[in-house]
Amino acid sequence: MSYKVTLIPGDGIGPEVTDAALICIDALGVAIDWEKKDAGECALNKYGQLLPEDTLASIERNKVALKGPITTPVGKGFRSVNVAIRQHFDLYVCLRPVKSLQNPQALHKDVDIIIMRENTEDLYAGVEFAAQSKEAAEVIKTINSQSDRKVRPDSAISIKPISAFGSRRIAEFALNYAVKHKRKKVTCVHKANIMKYTDGLFLDTFYEVAEKFKGKLDYNDVIVDNLSMQLVRVPKNFDILVLPNLYGDIMSDLGAGLIGGLGLAAGANIGEKIAVFEPTHGSAPKYTGKNKVNPMATILSAALMLDYLGETKKAEILTRAVSDVVGEGKDVTYDLKPHRDDPTAVGTKETALAVAHRIKELL
Repeated sequence: MSYKVTLIPGDGIGPEVTDAALICIDALGVAIDWEKKDAGECALNKYGQLLPEDTLASIERNKVALKGPITTPVGKGFRSVNVAIRQHFDLYVCLRPVKSLQNPQALHKDVDIIIMRENTEDLYAGVEFAAQSKEAAEVIKTINSQSDRKVRPDSAISIKPISAFGSRRIAEFALNYAVKHKRKKVTCVHKANIMKYTDGLFLDTFYEVAEKFKGKLDYNDVIVDNLSMQLVRVPKNFDILVLPNLYGDIMSDLGAGLIGGLGLAAGANIGEKIAVFEPTHGSAPKYTGKNKVNPMATILSAALMLDYLGETKKAEILTRAVSDVVGEGKDVTYDLKPHRDDPTAVGTKETALAVAHRIKELL
């Protein structure tokens, strides 16, 4: 079967790491017709737009995109091109695996967690009012008239919207994913002991949905600060984590630290009909064109894409090949060596070729 997929190489190291992913997909023999489009700084230079309509139309048409990291110029356009894409297509699930992958440098050798982050609400909804602004003054006036807890008049204000609708659909996605992929437990992460109405709604909605899965898998909840401590000490106690937007972002980076860094941190943004797959790291412009950075996060994002497309066996082979190369520790970039100045470190392309070679051995 063949597929048509939008390819957004991105900025900085983006073209290098996406090229590395293409090398691995070619080795798997998956037939993909790539429709290459621009977004970010490169698009701004070419078309005067950070996120051209043509790029959005391509994603809309193909329903699936593989994207490299993007630079959002400071003070221009969107707060984040990545966030703009997610909001435009209502990609409400941010899925980020946290897996040790035999990495000798991982803090724990038995980590296998999937983070399911709600991607559209919470403090990242972008409802903010600047300090001393007319809008902030109106909001503060309203709050102070309705609440016993007063807000200082010189405050900046950020609104934290969490809806029953948004909470329900991320809970349903996480629980259905757990059953489909034969995972054992889903844990809801919250701060409902303090934020009783917002996080409280998220937690209550999770349990309401989870009741439908009783007997199919285990489910529980944990307070976010407690989770931070437990992830560092005993990550094997967790399987799938479902979290509001802000906590999900923070725990994703903590998870990346457990397994050896952002160079191994893959990501998927999934909606009802459209999905965009991308590494969680940035565009690292200082390394542009140097054939130096770790491509594994993008390669693993491509594996998530293949699983989404129904190419589950090929996705498993790709993940296994990455794990084997990382575990061997020979053909890996500097960040996966015991010392970052290790002279045996290889480049971005060489790492991809090593994974491709391992794929052919596994096929």
